Amino acid sequence: MNTTDNSESILKEIDLKYKAINQKTDVQLEGLLWSKPITYWDYIQTDALLNLQIQRTTLPDEMVFIMYHQVNELIFKMILWEIDQIADTENIQVGFFSERLSRITRYFDMLTNSFSIMENGMEVEQYMKFRNTLTPASGFQSAQYRMIEFASTDVINLTDRRYKANFDENTDLETSFEHLYWQAAGKDYQTGEKSYLLQEFEKKYKGQFLRQMAEFKTKNIWQKFTQLPIQDQQNTELIKAMRHYDHTVNITWVMQHLNTAIKYILESGKGNGEATGGSDWQKYMHPKYQRRIFFPKLWTEEELSNWGNEPTA
Repeated sequence: MNTTDNSESILKEIDLKYKAINQKTDVQLEGLLWSKPITYWDYIQTDALLNLQIQRTTLPDEMVFIMYHQVNELIFKMILWEIDQIADTENIQVGFFSERLSRITRYFDMLTNSFSIMENGMEVEQYMKFRNTLTPASGFQSAQYRMIEFASTDVINLTDRRYKANFDENTDLETSFEHLYWQAAGKDYQTGEKSYLLQEFEKKYKGQFLRQMAEFKTKNIWQKFTQLPIQDQQNTELIKAMRHYDHTVNITWVMQHLNTAIKYILESGKGNGEATGGSDWQKYMHPKYQRRIFFPKLWTEEELSNWGNEPTA
C-alpha cells in the first residue's frame, strides 16, 4: 500500500468514526488546522503537578514528606484503575486476571521499597518539628487506600475481629461501616466517641465509601475470583498472584510503614510517641492485631494463625 492509499484508508476510518456519533468529519478535520501540537509538559500537566506542593513550615524536609505522600496517592490511583479493569470485565479470563493482579502487586512492591525514602530521607529533628503542624491530620485519612480495600475483598474481611462473629454478608452496609477495623483507631477507647480525625474523615468521604462498598459487593477481587470456573480457581499462577497481593498489601507494606513510624516516633526519643491523629497507631498498624486478610480461604490454618507475626526491624 502506497502513501496515498494509506491516507485514503485512514480518512475513510475517520469518516466512519464521526458518522457513528453523528458528527461532521470535515468540521473535525478543519479543527486540526487550528489545534496546537502536543507537548510533553501539556500532556503530563507538569506545571500544575509541580505546583501542588505547599509547605506549612520553612523546614526543607517537609517537602520530602509532602511529595512522597503525593506520589503514594498517585500510585493508589493507578491501583484503583487496574482493579476497575478486573471488576468491570465480564467473563474475565484467568490470564487477564493474573496479569492485572501482577500489575497491582508491582505497584505495592514499589510502595514498600520506597519507604527507605521516608525512613532515611528526612532529618529526625526536622520531622519532629513539622509533624506538630500536621495535627490532627493523618495518613489514616487516605480515602483511596480505603477504596482499594473495599474493591479487594468482602466487607466481612475488613470488619473488626471483635465483631466478626455477629456479622455476615447480609449485614447492612451502614452497620458494617461502623465496625470496620480502622474505626477503632479513630475512637476513644473509654467513651467510644469518635475523634475529630474520624469525624472529619467521615464527613468528607462516608457517602463515597458506602457507594464503593455497595458497588464492589459483587465484583471485588475476591468475588471475581469466586466467579471463575472451578478449574481456573485452581490455577497455580493465579492463586500465587492472589496470595502475593494479600501478603504484600496487608503485611509487607504495612510492616515497612510501621517500622518507619517506629524510627521517628519512638526510637528517636524526640517526641511523645503519639500519632498526629491521636490513634493507638502501633496496634492499628500492626497486622497481627487487626488481621487484615483479603483472601483468607487461600491460606492454611497455620498461615492464618501466624498472620503478621513478622518481627519489626
